[in-house]
Amino acid sequence: RRLWNSRRNDKKERPMTDVTGLTAGMYLTRLLALYGVDTVFGIPGVHTVELYRGLPGSGIRHVTPRHEQGAGFMADGYARVSGKPGVCFIISGPGMTNIATAMGQAYGDSIPMLVISAVNSHGRMGSGEGWLHELPNQQALISGVSAFSRTIHTVEELAPALAQAFAVFEGARPRPVHLEIPINIMTAAADHLALPKAPMRVARAAPDAGALAEAAELLNRAEAPVILAGGGARNAVALRALAEALDAPVVMTANARGLLAPDHPLGVSLSASQPETRALVAGADIVLALGTEMGRTDYDMYEDGGFQVGGRMIRVDLDPVQMARSAAPEIGIVADAAATTAALLALAKPGTDRQGAARAGAANAGREALDPAMRGDLAMLDMIRDTLPGVTFVGDSSQATYAGNLGFASARPGHYHSSTTGFGTLGYGLPAGIGAQLASGGPVVVLAGDGGFQFSSPEMASAVEAQTPVIVMLYDNSGYGEIKNYMIAKQIGTVGVDLYTPDFRAQAAASGWAVAQVADPDALPGVLTQAAADSRPTMIYYTDTLRAAFQAAL
Repeated sequence: RRLWNSRRNDKKERPMTDVTGLTAGMYLTRLLALYGVDTVFGIPGVHTVELYRGLPGSGIRHVTPRHEQGAGFMADGYARVSGKPGVCFIISGPGMTNIATAMGQAYGDSIPMLVISAVNSHGRMGSGEGWLHELPNQQALISGVSAFSRTIHTVEELAPALAQAFAVFEGARPRPVHLEIPINIMTAAADHLALPKAPMRVARAAPDAGALAEAAELLNRAEAPVILAGGGARNAVALRALAEALDAPVVMTANARGLLAPDHPLGVSLSASQPETRALVAGADIVLALGTEMGRTDYDMYEDGGFQVGGRMIRVDLDPVQMARSAAPEIGIVADAAATTAALLALAKPGTDRQGAARAGAANAGREALDPAMRGDLAMLDMIRDTLPGVTFVGDSSQATYAGNLGFASARPGHYHSSTTGFGTLGYGLPAGIGAQLASGGPVVVLAGDGGFQFSSPEMASAVEAQTPVIVMLYDNSGYGEIKNYMIAKQIGTVGVDLYTPDFRAQAAASGWAVAQVADPDALPGVLTQAAADSRPTMIYYTDTLRAAFQAAL
């Protein structure tokens, strides 16, 4: 597409090639390096090549996906693991429509992502004259999946715009930011611009002292406190000590799993959509909600309205608007969850036995009430976790991920991610796993089903090219099994859910992957260990045979 378009492109629209000085595109690369950007995801096109002029020698690695949606998912996985924004270079028009889905996932999960795109030159953008890659209003298209979208009209705007983007990433609720640069600005001279001496840094809001004192008083007087921890609390290193001081169970959403270790007596990794966890929360006299939007897919997945906060609630969130959604608190603290947790710990008065371990244990017992298939999948996830210390899980929409969301206990915070809460896109797993592996350097296991995997299977080539030895646990049931079961339950004819699936093992082998098939749970640890030692990506293919064997072993 891009080669054909480049040949047909109007000569006046082509980026100039006789560059002798510093261009805006080159200056932007230097700004990115100043902010610590070390990886960029993108597919070069005739409208973005000037962004690439400054990459050689910059220290910034470029990773080429096979689709712009893959670029966005890679940036998402990279950001979740590294804690730094994932950065993408994207062509105008179709590049932006392709990445919009990935931006929507990142927006829903509060993931920092910087999307830098081209847009047609001044005098052409929005003209309706049919210029290459023209959209009527690219900014309007993307505004709904970004914290903000800005058009750069002069080279002097580049540094302030980038500072604004990083202010969102570091100081506010992190979400995607889109900067679009007209082609004539990319090639404009920037020799007169000096780099800032240092990047602007923004500290997150500190908790109000009065609100802290009031919250601490309530918590210290509580008889049955419960803490709800969301993804915004993943960096709250003081949370475990606070929970122990208050003897309070900690209910962790899918994005917060691992804040308390699997064997910690106060940790609750059973979803708040399950009755046992709901009973725990309903029985609390004080609920402290840390960095959780209290979204429906975490707290009311079955949409039955059964989640209730019975006592008084203290809520800590960076987003003041979110504070008033889902469950309005008695005390709302607009601040960083990590800083607030540390401040509350300093005010906590430990020593009171509030039966926290017993209450957490009663909630966790609900795992045994899950459907046997789900419990079997959880047993498989436990085995993977215990076999590969430090493993990061990246879940696509698949049966194993659904089970993980309900009850998987991650060993560490930030090591379990999925696209199945909030926006809930398919095709996330493989590209996000590539981004996660680039950031972590350790073992990354992608949980995928045959349906979702086909959304992004061309990224198998990207994994080899980027030298990322991801491990894909691919469950093949020849269709959209979860949707099929839902249709049957609703007495709807099962149309469109039984799929023809290719030979995934042959596809993987043709792409340079190692391939294994596992049907016996006892064989899985050895296969995982071998895959983790391989420099190539590995596909571990399994069917209902392995799932049934895990169920039989319960």
